[in-house]
Amino acid sequence: MIYDFDRIIDRYGTDSVKYDNAEERGKSADLIPLWVADMDFPAPQEVLDALTERVRHGIFGYTDPSAPYYDAVRSWFERHHGYAPSRSWIVLSPGVVYALATAVAAFTEPGDGVLIQPPVYYPFREVVEDGGRTLVRSPLVFDGEKYAIDFDDFEACIEDNDVKLFLLCNPHNPVGRVWTPDELRRLGEICLDHDVIVVSDEIHADFARPGHTHTVFASLSPRFEKRCVTCTAPSKTFNLAGLQASNVFIADPDMRARFKTAIKATGQSGVNVLGLTAAQAAYEHGDDWLRQVKDYLEGNLEYVKGYLADFVPELRVVEPESTYLIWIDCNDLGLTAGELYRMVEHDAKLWVDEGTMFGLEGSGFIRINIACPRAILEVAFEQLAKAVRTRMDA
Repeated sequence: MIYDFDRIIDRYGTDSVKYDNAEERGKSADLIPLWVADMDFPAPQEVLDALTERVRHGIFGYTDPSAPYYDAVRSWFERHHGYAPSRSWIVLSPGVVYALATAVAAFTEPGDGVLIQPPVYYPFREVVEDGGRTLVRSPLVFDGEKYAIDFDDFEACIEDNDVKLFLLCNPHNPVGRVWTPDELRRLGEICLDHDVIVVSDEIHADFARPGHTHTVFASLSPRFEKRCVTCTAPSKTFNLAGLQASNVFIADPDMRARFKTAIKATGQSGVNVLGLTAAQAAYEHGDDWLRQVKDYLEGNLEYVKGYLADFVPELRVVEPESTYLIWIDCNDLGLTAGELYRMVEHDAKLWVDEGTMFGLEGSGFIRINIACPRAILEVAFEQLAKAVRTRMDA
């Protein structure tokens, strides 16, 4: 089946967080939404068909998935990432952020240090602070082109703050890095040396771009696997976030038991039956849809890079290695973070994520979701270019 990703689908009036909640979030209703990480594309037809069949059954009682579900998850990761988690390792969760918070509760005590690498997806900070733990930052280093890890600082942060847990973003959101096996091994060895558990958020794994290969952190060594929690979900890959089903891989039996106990402490039992249906169908039949959507996203990225180079050279895309979220360096405009965001929101009429959401290291950057029909991007970047030219000419 050939999918038409140019088709614009009206999402207003569907209770979409991305489209319908602007005023509740203090935004103007006339902004083009390019912020939260869901796509403006329908899910694969096989997923829609599976959901339709399940809905026709008409009964949505408590549900535990059976062997075909776990086989689908295992097969997907084995085919796409060379990693085949055992069925017993897979723990169901309503979402990756929920899993991150659960891991913080399961493997640390109040006041313990939990390490993150900003600029990073803001719930990493929230689950640490809201959980009463001590947030420890080891910022990534930006050389003007690419982000890298300061391994000396990373280890010093662990030693100086008695860090117990490391939240790894792999691939990294928002800077778009696909960490290499050597980078991951070095992180892993440092964590093992200091008895730090690694919680690896790998939700963007399926979007590694040509020339880059996602590496499941736990796949690099049985020693890493034994001290690791791998958080995955079909929600980003197949645009299923609202169905709230994710899969967490925990090889070590004791760690898995502690994680499950922490889930029970929240009153959570099971996940959305339709989420399970959609996930299984996606993992069984979604390969071709994913190939097509990644090809389309490549076209969107090339459009944005070319347009900015031609019309707004002051803005530069930090070359992404994965994800459909692009990180744009706006520092050449010479604006403060507040001035930049006011220009983007009030003058360009765009709703994007301001860089400081991801940490102070994001000052002067914006994050834009390009997983939408190209016609929407064209209008958005024309408005952005006009706003920049007006600002620069003032």
